[in-house]
Formats: sequence, structure tokens, C-alpha cells
Amino acid sequence: MLTLSFSVKLLHRNPLPRKQPRHFCTLIRSSFSTMNHDTSEHVVGPWYSVPELRLRDHRFTVPLDYSQSQSHKISVFAREAVSVGKENQDMPYLLYLQGGPGFESPRPTEASGWLSKACEEHRVILLDQRGTGLSTPLTTSSMLQMKSAQELVGYLKYFRADNIVNDAEFIRKHLVPKEGPWKVLGQSFGGFCGVTYLSFAPNGLKEVYLTGGIPPIGDGCTAEAVYKACIGPIITQNEKYYKRYPQDIEIIRDVVNHLQESEGGGVPLPSGGILTPRGLQLLGLTGLGSSAGFERLHYLFERVWDPVIVPGAKKQISYYFLNAFERWLSFDTNPLYALMHESIYCQGAASRWAAHRVRAEHEHKLDAVKAAKEGRPVYLTGEMVFPWMFDEIHALKPFKEAANLLAEKEDWPPLYNKTALNKNTVPVAAAVYYEDMFVNFNLATETAAEIAGIRLWVTNEYMHSGLRDGAGHVLDHLMGLLNGKKPLF
Repeated sequence: MLTLSFSVKLLHRNPLPRKQPRHFCTLIRSSFSTMNHDTSEHVVGPWYSVPELRLRDHRFTVPLDYSQSQSHKISVFAREAVSVGKENQDMPYLLYLQGGPGFESPRPTEASGWLSKACEEHRVILLDQRGTGLSTPLTTSSMLQMKSAQELVGYLKYFRADNIVNDAEFIRKHLVPKEGPWKVLGQSFGGFCGVTYLSFAPNGLKEVYLTGGIPPIGDGCTAEAVYKACIGPIITQNEKYYKRYPQDIEIIRDVVNHLQESEGGGVPLPSGGILTPRGLQLLGLTGLGSSAGFERLHYLFERVWDPVIVPGAKKQISYYFLNAFERWLSFDTNPLYALMHESIYCQGAASRWAAHRVRAEHEHKLDAVKAAKEGRPVYLTGEMVFPWMFDEIHALKPFKEAANLLAEKEDWPPLYNKTALNKNTVPVAAAVYYEDMFVNFNLATETAAEIAGIRLWVTNEYMHSGLRDGAGHVLDHLMGLLNGKKPLF
């Protein structure tokens, strides 16, 4: 296979001196101009250790709504990581923004991968974005405290990139000496947050690294355009998978037929939901778009059937497979992803279940039951959230009404500012994965053309999970693009 790897720098004419754009988001500007630094807002824990790293915890009390001076408060958690022996050294801060939405920052068990590389010369801040991890987590149990779907939606609207950036600025002003700028590393959705940061709070940024995380920034809701652009790569990944594991064509067809012929069109899941043919296709979310995903998917289907140990016993899907299916999707532990996924693409417009509408346009390719009956390969789906998931996945059932309200919500505030991005003076380097199934290559490069001075590293050496899989190489390459080790010419 051709290995493609090259760097690009995108320039804009007449770059302006670095200063706050005139159209800087009023919410953020008014919020931080009056911020105080009481110790009650920031609690620091003691240093502790994992192999080759020293860690300490930070807990911040922040407004739910930064536009209201008397807003309800929530807690935001961040973990600081440094190499052993560097606790008291003066080093630049690097904020890590996790992919998602709705997933907590990684929990370090040792110095390895990109984190080890970053800690060589940074204080790394691993932020649990609001609503995740230890940051007033929105779980399947905690969200049940809300008295109505409307109340829940009124709360969830504050859990997008704009307020994640507000939290980051709050934290920066408490952590960085003299409230100086810091560096940001954004993976996937974390990169989307990085571009929001560049749009509305560039004075807080020293450098930005984006890995598989350049968002579409068009007006309205870009979700439909995203899903339409991703259908082709999803089909391609399915074809690659079946080329590598041709034996799985028949196995997955048999599973689909078994599910369709079962009472109720599916089989019960351990948690109380139901596994249907269309639900089975959700395995593509993890299995098709990340490194080693093909292998993990294949080994999962190896154990899909229970053995027949009593002559005449009925064929059935194994508990092992059903349990593993639910663990793969993580909706029971991270429901915010399903609830908020399409909203990350919305600015002043509703998504109206964009993935569901786009899938309907391609049902001739994606109808699992029809494909199985016709003897064709069953294609799995990618990063898409569908309304029927709130009927079939037990953990999501209580939030069906809220999900529908979020899908129809139109008054989402802006997440990006093209004018500010066109005038950007913050050094930015981005890894753009040519075969990324989650963040479409063409849409990513369209946005990159709007960010003045950005340097792109375009490669097909890695999938969407390149930062995690590259053992520090991806971050090292991006840092080299900005520190002179990889000069422009």
C-alpha cells in the first residue's frame, strides 16, 4: 500500500498582530474580566506516583453558565502530570483535550506513549471535560435527578465546546504563572475544542496541536454534510475488513439472520436492552476506524456462538459476545456521547437526527437484513447516533425524550469564528489522517484553509487513533513542525 506523508503550511495575506478579535465571544469576555482567584475555587491535592510519573489532582469550582454571575456551580477536575524529579521545575503547561464528546481524560498507569513524550518538557494537564470523569459527571444515574426531559436539556446545553473552552480559561488563569498562555493538544473532538479556543480565546494560547480533530466550521448544522462525506470511507473500511477476514462475511450474515428471526427481531442483552441487526452494525464505530480494530472485531465474532454441548440444543448467541457488545459501545458509562454527539456540529440550527436521515438515503447499502438475505456482506456503520438507539440500548431509554428535544433544538450558540481564524497568529500544527473514518479528510482540509498559518502533516501511516497508537511519534512530529526541527522548506 502506498504510504503517504507530507507537510503543508497554509498562509493568509496580511496577518494581523496577535490580539483579541473584536468579535470575541461576549460570554467568555464578560466572564473572565471579573474572575477572582479565591482558593475556594481551586483545591490542589498532594503529589503521588505511577511508574516514571508524578501526578497531582486539581479540582475547580466553575459556573455552569458563564454568562450569569450567580450561576449554579459545578466541579471540574484536572490531573497534572510531570516526569519524576521535575515537580518543581519551571516548564510550559500543555493542556490535553480528550476526544468524545462525553469521555474523560486518560488515567495514567505509567509513562508511555504520547504522555511520556509530552512530559519530557511540559507540565501536562489532563482535563476531564465538564460532565465526564470526575467533573460533575453526567451518568445514567446522575441525570435521573432531573425532574423532566426539558430540565435535562436546559442543563445539557452548557456541555459543549464553548463552555469547555471557558473552563480551560478558568483553569489556565489559576494554574499558569502570571496567567500566561499555554499549549493545547486536542485529539478528535478535543481538536474541535481547540479550534473553538482559537476562535474565541486565542490570547490564552501559546501553541495548538490537533490530531484527527479539525472540525467543519460552516454556519448552521454541518452534521448532515459530515455523515454524507463519511459514508464512502465507511464502505471502504468494511470492504477492507472483509478482504482481511473473508470468513467473517458468512459469520456476520448468520448472526443477522438469527437476530431477525428471533422473537421481537432481536435477542435480549445482559443489561436489559435488545440486540437487533441494526444494533449489531454499531460495532463498526470501534471496530472499523481505529488501529487494531479489525483484529478486535474478528476475535469478537470468533466467539459469537455458544457451543452445542447437548444434542438438539438450540443455536444461540453467547453471553460472552452479548456482554462484549455492550462493553464496546460504552453508552452505559458515557451516555453524554449519544446525547450530545450531533450537537457538536450545530451553530444556530438543529441536527434533526442527521445521521438517521443520511443512513436512509443509503439504506440500499446499509440494510443488514436485506444484505444477509441476498447473500451480500453486511456493512457495519461508523460514528453515527440514531434515534432508535434510545429504544434498544437499556442505559439510554430514560433519555429518549431529551434526545429528541436536543435533535430539534435550534438556538445553539456559535462554536467557531471564521474571521478570527483567518487572522490567527497562534502557531498551529495538525495531523490529518488521509483515511480517517471519523473526521473526513476533505472537510478537515477545507477548514484548515481558513486557519491562518496552520501547518498540516497529512499521512496515511495512522488511523484516527494515531496519537494513542504512535508511541509519541505523532506528537513529536507536530512539535517539530513548530519548534524548527522540521523547517518549512
